Formats: sequence, C-alpha cells, structure tokens
Amino acid sequence: MTLIKSISGIRGTIGGKPGEGLSPLDVVKFTASYATWAKQNAGKEQLKIVVGRDARISGEMVSAIVISTLVGMGCDVVNIGMATTPTTEIAVTEEAADGGIILTASHNPKQWNALKLLNNKGEFLNADEGEKILEIAEAEDFIFSEVDGLGKISEKDYTNIHVQHVLSLDLVDVDAIKNAGFTVAIDAVNSVGGVAMPTLFKALGIKNIVEINCEPTGHFAHIPEPLPENLVETSEIISNSKVDVGFVVDPDVDRLAIINEDGTMFNEEYTLVSVADYVLSQTPGNTVSNLSSSRALRIITEKHGQSYSASAVGEVNVVAKMRDTNAVIGGEGNGGIIYPASHSGRDSLVGAALFLTHLAKSGLKCSELRKTYPDYFISKNKIELTPEIDVDDILVKIKEKHSNEKITDIDGVKIDFENSWVHLRKSNTEAIIRIYAEADSMENADNLAETIITQIKALF
Repeated sequence: MTLIKSISGIRGTIGGKPGEGLSPLDVVKFTASYATWAKQNAGKEQLKIVVGRDARISGEMVSAIVISTLVGMGCDVVNIGMATTPTTEIAVTEEAADGGIILTASHNPKQWNALKLLNNKGEFLNADEGEKILEIAEAEDFIFSEVDGLGKISEKDYTNIHVQHVLSLDLVDVDAIKNAGFTVAIDAVNSVGGVAMPTLFKALGIKNIVEINCEPTGHFAHIPEPLPENLVETSEIISNSKVDVGFVVDPDVDRLAIINEDGTMFNEEYTLVSVADYVLSQTPGNTVSNLSSSRALRIITEKHGQSYSASAVGEVNVVAKMRDTNAVIGGEGNGGIIYPASHSGRDSLVGAALFLTHLAKSGLKCSELRKTYPDYFISKNKIELTPEIDVDDILVKIKEKHSNEKITDIDGVKIDFENSWVHLRKSNTEAIIRIYAEADSMENADNLAETIITQIKALF
C-alpha cells in the first residue's frame, strides 16, 4: 500500500492500514484538514465547497466520505458527481465557492485515488497552502461541527455548463468546425471523458464520432496515461476508421493527446505547440511551459514575434509564471493546455475545441498540420540512488561542469545547448534523479541523456 502526502494533494492506493494506503480514515483526516484551512483562508466558518470525481472504481466510496466529512465540518457541499478536473475548477468559480476537491488519481492505474485540492479561484493550492494543510493533518488540529452547524448538500451537473463555456470562447469557431464535416475519434479510457468529450463534439456540430472506451465504468481499457506505447490498439482503430483526427484523454481529462488520421501520433508535446500556434495567430502575447517541455513552443512563439518563458514543473508553477508574464496561452508538454481566456487550469475540452478550429481553418490533414512544426524528440530517463547520496551536491557539480552553457536552476538543473537541452530533477518521494533530454533526433536525445548519466555516476 502507498500513501503520498504532498503539497499538491493526497494520493494513494485504496485499502490497507491507516497511514499506509488511502484508507477511509486518511480520507476523513485530510478532508477535515482541508476544510480547516479553507475556513482560515476565507476568514469565516460557513463555507461552500465543490466536490467532483472521475469514474474510477473507488470514486463513489471516496466521494461519500469526503462529502460527509465536509458536512461534518459545517461546510455546504455542491456535489457535481462524475466530472472532469477542469469542469470542477470551473464549477468553483461559477458557484462562488470557497474551494473544491477533485477525487482523481489522474493517469495512475485503477488502484489509486487522490484528493486534489482547489482554492476559491478554482486553482490548485500553492506550496505554502499545501504545507499548511499537511501541518493541520499531522496535528489533527480540526474541530467538527455540532448538530445545528452541519452543512447541507446540493447536487448539480456541470458538464453542459462547461461545454457551453467552451463554445462561448472567442477563438472557438463552431461554424468552421461544423462546416469542416469532421469525423472525430475519442478514447476516454472508460472514465469521465467518455461523457464530456462526446458532449462537446456534438455541441460543436460534429455528427460522426467514433467512441472508443467511452463508458465511464472506471475499468480502464489500457494503461491510462496517454502515451504512444499505451495507445497501439487505439491508433489501429483510428487508422481503420477513416477519421480526420483522434483524441485521447486521461481519466480526469486534463491531458490531451492527438492521433493523426493515419493512426500515427501527433506527439503529446505538440498538443500545446499547435494550439499555441493558432492562439498566437489570433491573439499576440506571451507563452509559458515548464522546463521539461519541448523547445518547439519557444520556436513557434518567436515565429509570431512574441516571448516565451519557462516555469518550474507543476501546473501551479506554470499558472504563476503565466500571470507574471501576461501569457495568452501556456501549459505542459504532457498535453496540458492552459488558456487563461477560459480559466487557469489544464483543460482538454478547451484544447480540443481550439485544435479543431485550427485544423478546420488550416485546410490541412492532421498529419500535414503536424509536419508544419519543427521536430524535436525527448528521451526520458532516471537514475536510482541510495539514500545516503547527496542529490543536491550532485546537481551542483553537474551545474559547475556545464557552467559555460545556459543554466536554469529554478527546478533542479536545466542545461541548454545550441540544439538540445537536458533537465535534471530530483524526486520528492523517491531516491532518484529524473533526466529528460531533448534533441533533433531520438538518437541524439538518448546520447545526450547517456552522457549526463555517465557524468552523474562518476560522482558517486
């Protein structure tokens, strides 16, 4: 059993002893801690909290515990049931709520679940806020309400509200998409995307939709992370179905992968690149992605005469950097689109609608559109270390060794070479260093990663 307590939320495998897995007692403790923090943050006792969940098997059980605990803490709850992560984020602001809890373990397998915590802006908590909740949980410093102070529960379906929100965006051209006569495929890995994405496509005027794994049973049809090695069967279905474009989402629908009409991968890194290209062609402004994302975004941004900035890894860090730089589009290379004209969170519904508009206006096939962007390849590796090794010291020495190159150290160490880069980050939960390298071919990326790995191993 595994229970991981971090500033971004609480995740773990279902079952086991309290404190060892995500047991019902752990769910109560951390929900109560969040409610205590939210009261302190709002400066009031009577709160409204939104709760949404993905379709995983444990979702109904965890949701019942979370909602009952919030009621026991004196919070009114808006239960939006099965809903995507971005739907829940939008519901927080629409409801003028004091916060929200999303019950999803994102791309993790079915035995996992998690409590993702939102502030009153529908955004993930920052490091200080997350740390405060962990402190409250450690001390069990929360007080449940007496009978007359118990909260109330209301229920509301927000999927259609989210879809209409997407359709109202200025850069989503419903007529262009409808007139293109697209046939679209969607693999929703048997989670909430199976409800949300077809609803969106129908609202966009798409009549031909090939639904793959769209029953929200929580029994994931394949490994739920939308990576090429997990999408072999999906790609084959798409190539045999005469579709114009295929989309794949993760269980909570904040990551969007695209598959070309011929079954080849558009490449998850290029979801953001292509959407940014369209947005920048209509709305001049800056862009942001995290340090481990492809440099193709910077190239596209500069092509439009705008400025690119990199943030530390993590959605909350990307959002903060986007605010600092007044970015009009940003996100993460894992297919996470953050479009502030909509809201400040990764949103596959927004990403798909913007991409379909771009595809319709381009007049190109999906594979042809992909070829208009520069090719970069990322090699992802890690080194396992023993606990006594000083990881920070290793990173300092690697930085010194490459001091003649451009170094960024806001999150580990990133070394930018002329036509490539490598990013080293230590894990907060494991004794490992993650090593991502990007170059103009996979062979060059692998070779760069191996060079750095050899340099690291020479230090211990």
